[in-house]
Amino acid sequence: MALLAAGLASPAWAGGEITLPALQVTAKGYAADPLATANAVESLAPSAMSGVAGGLFVGEPGLAAHTDGAWGQNPVLRGLKKESVVVLVDGVRVNSAQPVGAVASFLDLGLLDRAEAVKGPTSVLYGSGAMGGVVNLITPAAEFRKTPGWDGRFSLGAASADDGFNGAVLGRYGNADHALVLGAAHRKAGDYDAPDGKVDLTGYESDSLLFKSRHRLSGDLSLTLNLQRHSDDDVWYPGSARTGGQPGGAGIPPLLGTVTLHSPEQRRELYELGIEGKLGAGRVSAALYRQEVFRQIRAYSANLGRDYVRNDVSFETTGARASYLTPVAEGHLLTVGVDAWRMTGDPERHIDNNAPLFDNNVRNDPFSDGEITSTGLFMQDEFSLGATQIQAGLRYDQVVGDAAQKGSGPSAQTTGLKHRDGTLSWSIGAVQAVSDAFNPYLNLGQAYRAADMRERFEDSARGDGYYVVGNPQLEPEFSTSFEVGAKGRSGGMEYRTAIFHTTVKDFIAGRITGTNHAGTGLPIKLTENLDKVVLYGAEGGASWPLGAYVMDAAFTWLRGDNEQDDEPMYQMPAPELRLGIGQPAATGLRWHAQARGVAKQDRVATDFSNGTENATAGYATVDVSAGWGFGKVGTLAALDLDASLTNLLDKGYHDHLTDGISGREIQAPGRSFNVTLKGSF
Repeated sequence: MALLAAGLASPAWAGGEITLPALQVTAKGYAADPLATANAVESLAPSAMSGVAGGLFVGEPGLAAHTDGAWGQNPVLRGLKKESVVVLVDGVRVNSAQPVGAVASFLDLGLLDRAEAVKGPTSVLYGSGAMGGVVNLITPAAEFRKTPGWDGRFSLGAASADDGFNGAVLGRYGNADHALVLGAAHRKAGDYDAPDGKVDLTGYESDSLLFKSRHRLSGDLSLTLNLQRHSDDDVWYPGSARTGGQPGGAGIPPLLGTVTLHSPEQRRELYELGIEGKLGAGRVSAALYRQEVFRQIRAYSANLGRDYVRNDVSFETTGARASYLTPVAEGHLLTVGVDAWRMTGDPERHIDNNAPLFDNNVRNDPFSDGEITSTGLFMQDEFSLGATQIQAGLRYDQVVGDAAQKGSGPSAQTTGLKHRDGTLSWSIGAVQAVSDAFNPYLNLGQAYRAADMRERFEDSARGDGYYVVGNPQLEPEFSTSFEVGAKGRSGGMEYRTAIFHTTVKDFIAGRITGTNHAGTGLPIKLTENLDKVVLYGAEGGASWPLGAYVMDAAFTWLRGDNEQDDEPMYQMPAPELRLGIGQPAATGLRWHAQARGVAKQDRVATDFSNGTENATAGYATVDVSAGWGFGKVGTLAALDLDASLTNLLDKGYHDHLTDGISGREIQAPGRSFNVTLKGSF
């Protein structure tokens, strides 16, 4: 994976130095103007009321959130979910094999500068899983300063729907040779109110800490340190609730009643040491890191009044990455790099399965000593042909998966678990700079996704009513994507629009075998490479001035076809349109109002989901906000007070990508009054 080196959209070289402003860093691996990028990109600014990361993606072109609770919200890019989207924090991969909850929620948004989403195949820079694209959650950088000093910011927020409170504070110091960033955030949310009443088990509490430093070694070469810790307490996943003996009961014994998954404790810790700066004619960036994602997963029985399954698991990733960005000739950039990481997981699970007492505490690990090792080499070439910028990339990866044991009990497997994949991914794109207002582009590429640990090694009952058996010999999925679009900005107006088509071959999913599992009696679904799926659609967004006001709009239209089962793809986002108008202002009064309309989604997968996916009604919501910028107040450089009413009409609805028993999905939050105080110093 390329590191974030300094760069220009139209690379300029003066006296052998690279001149690169900080713009959008994820699409090319260095800072670049999105207008000169042959990808569809979104830069999303968090607010104190954004909640978890999933809230950033709602209503944005080509983006959505897959929800199993208030905390568990995963980004969805062009219909592809977390398995096919690489989630990064400051360029470090967060994705793990743990199925429950959201990988993107392991950082408080109060500590973010912005989130960047690159849609479409991005395996050349980011390796396995980047078929739908990549989401990069970016915290403030430690920066040197000619004049030593501190600055920072704080935010405090509250919401009525969940009686929630959040706060964050972040400070930055810099001088000519040293810089640091210190940050802390806390968030507490109760069970939120929906139009039909309180939604139980949607509250949670979280804390985040951030420390970053930069030390000048010599000239333009510096050493960086990035330490992060995020923890969550008492997180529940109400979308996982299943009732034994009823449709969708997933093999749960009827005596247990309704069973719901939850996490009493979970955390993410990151330790990263890097070096970056000028080396010869170009710039080098390299880092070593270790990241741990720990979760306690429990299955709570309503009838027993306690947990009957207890699972503790840590997914530990150790990695190294390096890239070198250098000029080959005038207007010609070459990036070469290496990206290697090793993820391990050894879940420990205990289950009570001696009906009717359910108290025998039997060890029942889904797999033992699982690991996935990935090593990738990549090259990206960028050059200009007149007003046309060309970007081409090539990458080779070797991914190896292995485990000591798959499953448990008499059916446990200890041989035939190792599998090695050699994968080639590539992309080529072009942007034609007709004018600032019109920059048409096209992009063609191939990306891949190697199977995760769960798909390879875990055998267990799932919420679709099947006993799913892992397959250690799965081949990688491969996607081929074509995209054509245009973007531009002029006179305060900005827009981007695209149409795309993606074919995924060797799609990893479950095949019904026609046999039943001896222990649970459930029909067996074997994880295999199926035929192919096809996704296609159109999306766009724009903002433009209208007198003293600014209008904004976004739309998404998306289709997915499962050609193996000759039916629509499972859980595809419905078409939607967002319209807004407002009056922005740095000081004084500002306001904004928007309406979001989502169409009915009746293209559902009946065979693939075993009838668990139902049509979802369309809906419309209205949000309004107003605030006042006080400007400089005392020692504060700026102070802002904002208030909003979300879901103003108190509309009862749920998105189609909300998990739960068909017809019993949890409602989205109802009307909420939110207030935020923000300041900078």
